[in-house]
Amino acid sequence: MPENTIHSYKELVVWQKSVELVTKMYELTEDYPKSELYGLISQMRRAAVSIPSNIAEGRRRGTRKDFRHFLLLAYGSGAELETQIEISKRLPFGNGLNFSQVEALLGEVMRMLNAMINKPSSEATS
Repeated sequence: MPENTIHSYKELVVWQKSVELVTKMYELTEDYPKSELYGLISQMRRAAVSIPSNIAEGRRRGTRKDFRHFLLLAYGSGAELETQIEISKRLPFGNGLNFSQVEALLGEVMRMLNAMINKPSSEATS
């Protein structure tokens, strides 16, 4: 077994970064108007939570095919979150909010997911 083999999804940097993204998303949406509690706040938090959740579930499935499928789901949730951030920025309440941290972190997570999705099968599970 190679020395750099990942044994748990918690060891994956992409999972760690995506969990950090969730906490930053919760912090950011605390400053949204309460009228958005069941709208954008709920949607954005669910999309953010979905990213590390899908990474973890896919990693536990055991096969490369399953893992890749769940990475694609996580990537889709990231695209959903990107869209919701863009919508938020265009709404009046978005003018006073700082999206730079969540956008940078989301961009990093999306690049990592893309790289993992497109890795050859032999490299992707280690």
